[in-house]
Amino acid sequence: MDLELWSVRPLWLTVLAALWGAAAGLLVPRAAYRFAVEPDEAWRTRCPEGHVLTGAAGGWLGLARCPDCAQDLRDFRTSRSAPGDAGRVSGDATRVPGDAGRAPGGAGRMPGGAGRMSGDAPTAYRYGPGTPLVALATAGTCAGLALATGARPELSVWLLLAPLGVLLAVVDFRVQRLPDVLTLPLAGLALVLLGVMALVPEHAGEWPTALFGSLVLGGAYFLLFLVNPNGMGFGDVKLALGIGAVLGWYGWGTVVLGTFAGFLFGGLYGLGLVLMRRAGRKTSIPFGPFLIAGAYVGLLIGAYAA
Repeated sequence: MDLELWSVRPLWLTVLAALWGAAAGLLVPRAAYRFAVEPDEAWRTRCPEGHVLTGAAGGWLGLARCPDCAQDLRDFRTSRSAPGDAGRVSGDATRVPGDAGRAPGGAGRMPGGAGRMSGDAPTAYRYGPGTPLVALATAGTCAGLALATGARPELSVWLLLAPLGVLLAVVDFRVQRLPDVLTLPLAGLALVLLGVMALVPEHAGEWPTALFGSLVLGGAYFLLFLVNPNGMGFGDVKLALGIGAVLGWYGWGTVVLGTFAGFLFGGLYGLGLVLMRRAGRKTSIPFGPFLIAGAYVGLLIGAYAA
C-alpha cells in the first residue's frame, strides 16, 4: 500500500504544480510587456493605445489585456453595426495579436486612444507576448520540476522561482535586457529560501554549496564579461548569481552540467541563425534565456539524481 501511495502522490503533485505554473504564467505577459523596454526608457505604464495600466501592485499584476481598449472595441462595433453599413467590421478582424508593430509604451498616442484617426477601430485590447503560450510553457516547466524533485521541500522553492525565470527569458528575448529588479531578487530569494529549506527534514541538497555556487558562477561570468564585454552582458553576470545558487543546491556536478548546457544551447541557437543567414558572426543574441534553459536541464537532472 505504501508503494501505491508513493506512485500516486507524484502524479497529483505534478498536476498541482502544472496548475500553479499555468496560473502564474497568466501574469507573466503583462510584466514582460512592462519590462521589455530599452535601457534608457522607463518601465511602461500604459497599454499600446495609451490607457493607464491599472490593477494590483500598481498595475504590475494582472492579465495582459486592457478593459478600456475592449470597451472602445465594443463601442466601435456598435457604431458600425447599423444596417446597410458596408464598412462594418466583423468579429476581431481589426485586432492585431500581441504588441507587434506598435511603438513601445504607446508612444505617439494620446491617452484613451485619442491619437487614432476618427472612425478607426482600436488595434488591440490584448498586448505583450501570447498569454496561452507563456502560461503553457510555465505550466510545463513547473510540472517537469515536480516530476524530477518529487515531494521534497525544495520543490516549493523551484515552483516559486520558475515563473520569474520564464519572465526573465521572455524579456531578454524581446529586448536583450535582464533587469536588475528581477535578476538580483532571484539570487537573493534563491539563497534565502534554500536556507530555510535546509532546516526542513527530507531535503536533498546543501545550502553551503548553493552559496558557493552562486559566488563561483557569478565570479566566473564576471571574468568572462571583463575579457569580452561584447559577448557577455553584465545582466548575465547578475543572473549567474541566482543560477549558481539553484544549481549549487545539488552539488558541483549540477553546477557544471547546467552551465555547460546553457553555453551549448546558446551556441546552437547562434549557429542556427548563422546557417539560416539571419545573423552574422558578430550579431548580438540574448544569452539569458539559454542560461536559464541550461540551468533548468541541470536542475532536473540534479533533482532526479539526488
